[in-house]
Formats: sequence, structure tokens, C-alpha cells
Amino acid sequence: MIKQQTLKCSCKLKGKGLHIGKEVNITLLPADVNHGIKFKRIDLENQPIIPASVELVSETSRGTVITNKEGVSVRTIEHLMASLSGMGIDNVLIELDGEEIPILDGSAQPYVTAIEKVGFIEQEAERKTYELKDVVKWKDPDSDIEIMAIPSDAFKVSILVDYKTKVLGQQYAELMHLNDFAKEIAPSRTFCFLHEILPLIKSNLIKGGDLDNAIVYVNNMPEASEFNEIATFFNRHDIKVENTGILNNVSLHFPNEVARHKLLDVIGDLGLIGYELKAHIIAKHTGHASNIRFARLLLDKIKKEEQIPVFDLNKKPLFTSQEIKSKLPHRFPFLLIDKIIELTETRVVGIKNATINEAFFSGHFPQEPVMPGVLIVEGLAQTGGILVLNQVPDPENYLTFFLSMDKVKFRTKVSPGDTLIYEMILLEPIRRGLAHMKGKAYVNNKIAAEGEFLAQITKEK
Repeated sequence: MIKQQTLKCSCKLKGKGLHIGKEVNITLLPADVNHGIKFKRIDLENQPIIPASVELVSETSRGTVITNKEGVSVRTIEHLMASLSGMGIDNVLIELDGEEIPILDGSAQPYVTAIEKVGFIEQEAERKTYELKDVVKWKDPDSDIEIMAIPSDAFKVSILVDYKTKVLGQQYAELMHLNDFAKEIAPSRTFCFLHEILPLIKSNLIKGGDLDNAIVYVNNMPEASEFNEIATFFNRHDIKVENTGILNNVSLHFPNEVARHKLLDVIGDLGLIGYELKAHIIAKHTGHASNIRFARLLLDKIKKEEQIPVFDLNKKPLFTSQEIKSKLPHRFPFLLIDKIIELTETRVVGIKNATINEAFFSGHFPQEPVMPGVLIVEGLAQTGGILVLNQVPDPENYLTFFLSMDKVKFRTKVSPGDTLIYEMILLEPIRRGLAHMKGKAYVNNKIAAEGEFLAQITKEK
């Protein structure tokens, strides 16, 4: 299991926002497990919180903007989000005294450096991970923009860009492991074409722009008057176009720096899903708008797959605890089902009420009672035993031995007073006494544990 991570201590950065142009101070603070990534506008009354969620994205024209239900926004978050995802930070509170995240040098490197300087720590809870099982595709019907995700054992990204110009044509970049993010992707800077700058200036969109925080490509030389207007805006009369078609104020960090920066944006935008993806993302000609469209598509898929079923806990039980004893050999203190509320040939639902009187709570742990994960799994197994023994006419003469458990994961804790719901589903018909089942344990409308089980039905001698 991959554990969640947060910062060891806080770190501070400051700089101008690219579009608004105001200097902003930001502080990255450690946060508890399952906090996620959240922004806090300390410059506003009541210091509103804006969670980093793809569901809150309100704008993608010149960067990714999130806005909460009260209308409070944080702008240009993609480089910081990519840094947190690339460095494996799950829980952090980001305080800022302005609306826009600083552009700094136009890359993710300053944020990565700050995170590396303070370090990070592993936390007790498991990281939220989504393992893609099938291929997901999205294509813009009005362009050649495409994104797809294919199953993978780890998060990977491959990207192709093509601006169809002499100075900036086709480029390709890939990231096969997040461990390489800091070195291979974080230093890549944002970019634009020279002919885009004057319209942006006149639209009041790059007040915090600086020719030192972007790569400027020159495809078509502007008129001398336009070039002088740009130079005056940036107070840079020493700039000129080199043979490469790039303004002379910067040199490339990578030959394919544009593609790497686009890959950085993909990581930042997909980080708003809130899950580490076990998927290989393959993107072609994407931007923030298409990244967010695809992120929402993936999140919808995750939600549907992880949707919690509705159980009627007040319905009359099919089997009471006494009736369960006639089918299972388990007894106090190891009988971990109180009743069975649903039972078909392929599915069973059992209930366990975890009270403070349970013997295991006194030692696990005295200061914060938590039901041991192994007992949650045992409760699932016993519930599965009811399912498979229901297939024989004389269950009291049979025993169920579990041979293996696979893909077992624990997602949230079970405390005194909680009601556990065990659901076991038969994955294939029982053959030669072997039963292959998938189980989930739910608590408080969340998955507490899940896994796949293989059991052997054996007749008592």
C-alpha cells in the first residue's frame, strides 16, 4: 500500500501572478490525512477555503482557475498542482494573500525546490489510488486534440504537440515514472509566440508577464513599431531574435521543452481528480480545456465504479445471529456477523455493529479504538461463508476454508458505534468446491475494506 504524504514543515514563496500582476505570498502548510489539497484566501474576510477539485474549475482559457460556491477563485494553479502531484504530496493547505498563484520562472522548479528543501513525511492512511481497468478515450470533434488513458501499473504520461510552424513544429515528451518529475519535467517553462504578446498586453492579461519567465518563439516578425511596443512594456530594449527563432533572453533547458511543459500541465490538471492514477495518459495537442474535460470524464468513471450501494438496515433479517450460528462454526469472541439482510445465489449482505464492548477495542488502541483490519477481512470471509454454504442442503455439515486473499485494501477506519456492512459477490460459479468472491466492507457511506477471496468448501469428517 502507498501511504499518503504531507510536508515536514511549512514553506513560503512569493512572486507576481502572470495575468493580474500583483505580488502574492503563498505558504504551503502540512495537513492531516485525507485533507487533500486546499487553498485558503487569507486576504479575504472569513478566509474562505477552495478545495483543489476538477469539479470547481471555472476557467481554462489562459490557465486553470478554480472557484468555490461563494464565487472565490484561485487562478493559474497548474504549475503548483503539478509540483505537488509530481512530488507525491497528498495533503497540504496553501495559504495565499491574493487571487493568483505566482508564475515565478514560468516552470514548476521553484515549487519543487521548496518542497525538497522542507521534505515530506509518510502518513498513516493509504493514498487514494484509482487503477484503470479499461481504455478511456476522448477526442475534440472540432479539432485534432485527443486524449486517452490505458491501464498501467503506474502513472505515466506521453504527449505529442505540433504547432505546425517552422520555428516550433512537432515535439514529443514522456514521463514513465513520477520519480523523474523533478529532474525531467519540473524545469520546463511556459512559452508563447511573439505575435501573441501584443494582443495579450492590450487585453490586460499579462500584467505580471516577464520575458525571463517564458520562452518566446518568433514565427513571424512583427512590425518594428509593434516590437518596440512590446520591448517598452517589458522594459527590455536589449532583446532580439536569434537564428533559432527564440528571443535571445533565454536558452532552452531541453530541446523539447515545449512538449515537456505541456506534459507538466497535464499532470497539474489531472491532479485535480484527487486520485493517483494507475494509468498511462497519452495526449495529442492538448491544452487546459481538454485536460479538464478528460479529468472530469475520469472522475465520473471513478465515482460510478466506487458508488456506495444503498442498504436498508431496518429490514427484517433473513438470518439472525442465532440462525447464523447454525450455519457457521464461529462463536464468541470470533463471530463477526450480527445478521444477514440480503442473500441470493450470487450475493450476500451481512451486518456487524461495532460496539465499545468489543474485546479488540481495549487493546487496539486504548487511546483511539480502531477495529483491526484483519477482523474486517474476517467478517467479510464469514459473510462469504454464508453465501457459499447456502449452496448445499446441509450447511451444518460443511466448513469453509479460505485459501487466498488478493487485492485487499483498507480505505477508512472503523470505530466504536459504527455499523459495518459486508457485501460479498460470487465472481464465477462454484466448481469443485472452490468459490471465488469479491467483497467490500462499508462504513459511514465509505468503503472500509475490499478484496478478492478464494474459498474451499469441505465436508466435515
